Amino acid sequence: MSATVLDVTDSSFTQDVEKSDLPVLVDFWAPWCGPCRMVGPVVESLSQEFAGKVKFVKVNVDDNPAIAQKFDISGIPALLFFKGGQKVDSIVGAVPKANLQNMINKHVSA
Repeated sequence: MSATVLDVTDSSFTQDVEKSDLPVLVDFWAPWCGPCRMVGPVVESLSQEFAGKVKFVKVNVDDNPAIAQKFDISGIPALLFFKGGQKVDSIVGAVPKANLQNMINKHVSA
């Protein structure tokens, strides 16, 4: 885990995501999920690309079922984008980096 992508738990989600001053990309994942492991490095790369503009966090759905349930996470990887504490966008499944860049750029001014 790099310093650029934060691990978030059921208990820290409100503080780290919903009360964040920056927009937040949340990666819902699990260690046993192959596609999640493919998305991980993409999220890492984007966290460096958008450093200071967007906060990047990961939620392990096995360890944090309450937050996964709150947002009806039924398939992983699920990438949710929060702005002002509200979910404004999401992508489910392993997608190319460009798809995630487009989602972020839609909500973040350069």
